[in-house]
Amino acid sequence: MTLIQDTAVATSAPAARPRRRSGRREGRTAFFFLLPSLLGVLLFLVLPIIASLVLSFTNWKLLGKPAFVGFQNYIRLFTADPQFWTVLRNTLFFTVEYLVLNIIISVGLATWIASLKRGQRWFRVVFFLPTFTPGIAVAIVWMLIFAPGGFFDFIMKSLSLGVPNLLTDQTLAMQAVIIVSLWANVGYNTVLFNAALDMVPPSYLEAAKIDGASAWDRFWKIRLPLISPTLFFGTVMTAITSLQVFDQIYVMTRGGPGNATATLGYAIYQRGFQNFQMGYASSIAWVMFALIMALTALQFWLQRKWVHYDN
Repeated sequence: MTLIQDTAVATSAPAARPRRRSGRREGRTAFFFLLPSLLGVLLFLVLPIIASLVLSFTNWKLLGKPAFVGFQNYIRLFTADPQFWTVLRNTLFFTVEYLVLNIIISVGLATWIASLKRGQRWFRVVFFLPTFTPGIAVAIVWMLIFAPGGFFDFIMKSLSLGVPNLLTDQTLAMQAVIIVSLWANVGYNTVLFNAALDMVPPSYLEAAKIDGASAWDRFWKIRLPLISPTLFFGTVMTAITSLQVFDQIYVMTRGGPGNATATLGYAIYQRGFQNFQMGYASSIAWVMFALIMALTALQFWLQRKWVHYDN
């Protein structure tokens, strides 16, 4: 018996070595092909993130050598900067309103498209097309529409509605930014949620219909829980992008009128590239990063109460 075992070990050992060598060779080959992407991530993502964190503790003004100032940038941000809390409030206001409207509109459109017997593909394309358009181009076109004396003012005047110009009114300027953002980005979630609705088994809906469930009950108690993982993904991604809003504000309002539409993203640009306070701008960027992480963590914690995964 021992002789047989020794013979088996002796014959299997040489076979195991070529497999190990082959695995190492494949690993080196895979690393060789992945190396350009890894270098790109390292040079253009990891190193800039580390550099911005280091700069947030300096007073670097783009020209000259940075000097270490510790937490002075953060102390100034939270205690001495009179615009910070206004900018933070504008950012949260935009995020909450845009997120809620985006999800409601996209779910409604996705449900409507799913109910159509013909033309679903065409409507998906129509609603998804604006997402291909560069954000700057979209903002320029809408800025011309909302400009004083532009098409929007002409429509309001023709309808005898006393609506002030959106871009010059402090209470309505943010609404103009939200409208443009919705037009440009709601199509992504619409297509995403529509694809999830198509995956709902028709047998579930037919059984509920036979039991007397109304269309609203079928949507609220069957469709919505079954697409909740996709809904959660769309909510998280939309919240992250909304906290970083910049293009529309830069083109349409430049943070105005006053500071009515100034957000964290625009404040980073203003401090860093207009006032050349790169260290201070880096501290604002890390505050925005912390805000994004906190909101994402909150969403992941809340998902346990409303997201249903198949077991």
